[in-house]
Amino acid sequence: MLKPLFHKIGVALSNYLMQEVGSAPLTTPTDMAELKRCVKPGDVILIEGSTRVSGPIKYLTQSSWSHAALFVGPVKDNQEASGEPHVLVEADLIAGVRSSPLSKCAEASTRICRPFNLRDEDLVALIAFAIDRIGCHYDLHNLFDLLRYLMPTPPIPSRLRRRFISIGAASPSQALCSTLLAQAFQAINYPILPTVEFIDDEKASSRAHRRVVHEILHIRNSALYVPRDFDISPYFEIIKPTIEKGFDYKHLTWQQGTRTHGMQ
Repeated sequence: MLKPLFHKIGVALSNYLMQEVGSAPLTTPTDMAELKRCVKPGDVILIEGSTRVSGPIKYLTQSSWSHAALFVGPVKDNQEASGEPHVLVEADLIAGVRSSPLSKCAEASTRICRPFNLRDEDLVALIAFAIDRIGCHYDLHNLFDLLRYLMPTPPIPSRLRRRFISIGAASPSQALCSTLLAQAFQAINYPILPTVEFIDDEKASSRAHRRVVHEILHIRNSALYVPRDFDISPYFEIIKPTIEKGFDYKHLTWQQGTRTHGMQ
């Protein structure tokens, strides 16, 4: 009896949290023509969302990014009524894991994060992992996971912020955006922000007559990842379309009378 009731309440809360609130973007909206020209399969696209749930995520992660999607190229048999192909795989509270068109990023601020030197076979596996999970849904019965985003965001110590976001997102069938992408990259052993352990190799050190230290990477819980992690990861390139097309500041046109000449 209670399970269907909780599900209905969960659906209502999800719909409310995913409503657009029309907040002003913190950064310049992306030029869609430039985004289409630069993006490649395997790229992670970070998005500055404007839904009700975006605000708490931005605060808790101390960044402008509240959503992430994986660019996979055209998804077979998935397209808009207009014929625009679905090229993104993403996850949200309402639809779960789904494919989307690139136009989802229109009028939003975005950032392209590209895994460096990704092997062709791993790219294929990465994309297949994401596409295979289309249709998985978030567990809407755990209402606490949703209610925490309705409360005024309290001051939370930085060490606890990831835990606050990740509650209830550990299962692949309950994946949210960052969790889904983290699981996809972990499936091919590509690092995002792993925990690094430094181990002294005494035998090698004695042979080489110098200290030899090995780095051992430990996989972090995928539920603890947030969109910002792809931005600050040392293993992802930040692709900026304006620079990629060839930027020359000398060709910019400035409004007359706006130039400053030092402090007044």
